Amino acid sequence: MMASRFSKSSSSSLSPSSTYFDCSSPMLTVFELERLLYTGKSILSHADEVYPRLYIGDQEIASNRRELSKLGITHILNCAHSKWRGGAEYYEGMNITYQGVEAHDTPTYDMSVNFYSAAEFIHTALATGGRILVHCAVGVSRSATLVLAYLMIRQNMTLVDAIKTVKDQRGIIPNRGFLRQLIDLDGKLHGRYKT
Repeated sequence: MMASRFSKSSSSSLSPSSTYFDCSSPMLTVFELERLLYTGKSILSHADEVYPRLYIGDQEIASNRRELSKLGITHILNCAHSKWRGGAEYYEGMNITYQGVEAHDTPTYDMSVNFYSAAEFIHTALATGGRILVHCAVGVSRSATLVLAYLMIRQNMTLVDAIKTVKDQRGIIPNRGFLRQLIDLDGKLHGRYKT
């Protein structure tokens, strides 16, 4: 039987503080990441600030011009962009910089091709003092994946640290294909893991 790198304290509680991840092992699995993700906060709102001035949200918040103004959003990264839904033109007159990624929330979709361009867009927004909303349909998989990639690429976090940073603010669950791609990115950036 393979030992898990998650360990529980002597308490039988499953609270996030009683579970930790041992990064000393050379292999990170999707199953272990899913267990880590399940210990986080559940989705309670349409948008949550997961890092200073960086929000993950759903399509509903992205369509609510009044709420976007209240949050002071200056940039939007739409991870569910399509030519049939509103794009940059929807935000006309709001002084919002828009970028769309036509990504599919399926395990076979190669989201990794968007990691660096999304990370640069997010970084530019934050470096200029902006507030950015990264959203998809529900705000748990595609948008979360690109935010995790940003934290890894531009904030030099490991995948586990990025997940811990985000999941304490918003419930996320990238699909298994996206998790594998993030594991590969972690290996390239930090030289530790292989899928």
